[in-house]
Amino acid sequence: MSQDPLIAEAAALIGDPTRARMLGVLMDARARTAKELASLAGVSPATASGHIARMAAAGLVAVAAQGRHRYVRLAGSEVAELIERMMSFAGASRPTVRPRSAADAAFREARTCYDHLAGRVAVDLVEALVARDLLRRGHDGFEPTLAGERWFRAQGVDVGRARCAHRAFARCCLDWSERRDHLAGALGAALLEALIARGRLARRKDERTLTVTPEGRRFLAEEIGTARPAAEALAAVAG
Repeated sequence: MSQDPLIAEAAALIGDPTRARMLGVLMDARARTAKELASLAGVSPATASGHIARMAAAGLVAVAAQGRHRYVRLAGSEVAELIERMMSFAGASRPTVRPRSAADAAFREARTCYDHLAGRVAVDLVEALVARDLLRRGHDGFEPTLAGERWFRAQGVDVGRARCAHRAFARCCLDWSERRDHLAGALGAALLEALIARGRLARRKDERTLTVTPEGRRFLAEEIGTARPAAEALAAVAG
């Protein structure tokens, strides 16, 4: 019972609208200056500094000084996972059918979840790999088969390096918009970077939304056959 107040304190920190906006911005794993966060959250620099100090004290963000600027980033993947799960819970309480803008559709299709791929593309890709027995689902994570390791290497992923990283290797991460798991952990992060390096995905400036390139659509439709619905949806959005 003595731990109950800690839950309430953490929930209050994340639940404040301004801090929630700041945390959402930082979900792309990139650092932002305190001034940038203030602008993106629509508050004054002094107000932003107060929020940042509270989040840093609670271990939600890490702050590093560089020259005249203070750079703020999420404290780690555990914080990102917590925020993603809260987004999933919050989304479940909203109407399932409502008007969506093109920007919202693109965000749900492909985005970053901290340092790995999320959205419909990510979920369809994982389910295709599982269907082909390239990836197997465990209790709270995934494990590539031998054929799966060859597949990841063929995409430019250093599987051995991902295994040796000082973090979880291949976690399940519940996708807030799809309500299904995508691939997180060191393997998920390495896959996202490989997809970007090969021109299948492209980052957008100051956004979590990822652009799926024509090469990316071909990759989804041809190499990952069961991900074809996601590729077709992307083509419809792009059209």
